[in-house]
Amino acid sequence: MKVASLNDYQRESRKTWQLVHTDHPITYPTLGLVNEAGELAGKVKKIFRDKSGQISPEDREALKGELGDVLWYLAQIATELDLTLEEVASANLEKLFSRLERGKIQGEGDYR
Repeated sequence: MKVASLNDYQRESRKTWQLVHTDHPITYPTLGLVNEAGELAGKVKKIFRDKSGQISPEDREALKGELGDVLWYLAQIATELDLTLEEVASANLEKLFSRLERGKIQGEGDYR
């Protein structure tokens, strides 16, 4: 479909929109997790852009703070899903080692 203007896109794309109610306990921490991950990524980007990838002790502390925020939100989501962080970590290692054994570490897709 050709788009003549951004206003056309906006009008046409609205036809595919629907209100999704988010009155659920994982909504806020999921949005917080994404926000904090973005803040972490922004700090890393600036380290590479402005400091040629050299991580100073101050940068390390700032990244540690952002990682802590990511961890907090992750813990809240896991708690709401009745999962422990140990369960999540264990399942992740099982998945990764299975991929390693099968030579599927690289590539894409959840079920490789």
